[in-house]
Amino acid sequence: MIIFTSINAQNIETIQLRPLQENVFSAIVPLGTVLELSFDDLDADSKDYKYKIEHKTHDWKPSRLLSSQFINGFDQNTIINVRNSFNTLQNYTHYSVKIPNANTVITKSGNYLLSVLNSYDEVIFTRRFVLYENTTIVPVSVTRSRDTKTLNTQQTIQFSINHKEIRINNPSQEINVAILKNNNWNETITNLQPTFFKPNQLLYTYTNKTNFWGGNEYLNFDSKIIRNRSLNIVKITKEDVYNHYLYPFSYNKYREYKYNPDINGQFAIRTLEGNDNNTEADYALMHFSMEVDEMFKEKEVYVYGAFNNFSISDKNRMYYNQKNQTYTASILLKQGFYNYTFATIGRDNFVNTNEINGTFYETENEYTVIIYYKPFSGLYDRVIGVGKGYFNQNN
Repeated sequence: MIIFTSINAQNIETIQLRPLQENVFSAIVPLGTVLELSFDDLDADSKDYKYKIEHKTHDWKPSRLLSSQFINGFDQNTIINVRNSFNTLQNYTHYSVKIPNANTVITKSGNYLLSVLNSYDEVIFTRRFVLYENTTIVPVSVTRSRDTKTLNTQQTIQFSINHKEIRINNPSQEINVAILKNNNWNETITNLQPTFFKPNQLLYTYTNKTNFWGGNEYLNFDSKIIRNRSLNIVKITKEDVYNHYLYPFSYNKYREYKYNPDINGQFAIRTLEGNDNNTEADYALMHFSMEVDEMFKEKEVYVYGAFNNFSISDKNRMYYNQKNQTYTASILLKQGFYNYTFATIGRDNFVNTNEINGTFYETENEYTVIIYYKPFSGLYDRVIGVGKGYFNQNN
């Protein structure tokens, strides 16, 4: 599955949906947790935007619930926290809203789709979030692939569901699970059945069916200082906005794994030249480049990361210069610390994040296992537990 960006979102940047804790990037949180949605409109003209919340099934189809059955208050409201940027070359208007709030209190666990609409009720963009109940315990282990063909390139996820508080009569009908890699909804495994049953416990101990490509550690840069070079930024120029040139990436078909701590593709907005990251962080045109002897045949290349929701669009496409033997892309991004990688996409529309940067079993990834429960008499898919697992090379 590929997430394409909305054509309506041309001037919307830096979309974030996160808990209030610093450096927590996942929107999969316990029911009742405050999530904050924020984004910038580069038109800087104080438009009226609304948010809308929809309950979804385990496979992200429309739920049978009416809004009054999962929300106390209103499922649609105007975003009233609106502020203009201050002392920045790139003007913008910053919008934010916290959920739950006085007008919107969500009462049920499950999958949710948050949409932002303009004054014409057109959807500008959407984001997913998951609210869960802590009614089960979900231990997760991540190990090196046991398949000799993928021993050096993949990781295996195994987990169990300990459900003392919930009676599950028919797991194959009542339980659905989803495994999510690095909070990227493009990398999920679903449609799994338990491999073993024990009293009050379901075991999922597959050796191949729950394998993910290890990938590689993400590349990174830090633009927290707009006027001076910082981490992995080689040159800065000032035009209509600041231009930051990143160190070129050299493609190597035989790349080997090197440990490099990352934040699994995410980004954190920050500036050292202001007091408020939301309105005083400026935008810079980030210049990405990749040196490669020849073009990837019949494939397009993209800069890839959470900065645009792991999506594919013209905004993050790279173009090849035969003379310089270099792919380049220029992307306007708000000051901060960013993870990114490169993805290729061919005629089959498959987004391959391993072709350029490689894939290794040693890579440190975060896996989230989501447990959905819908008994025969149930109206909706509850989320009764979430487990997290991390690869450890000692496994």
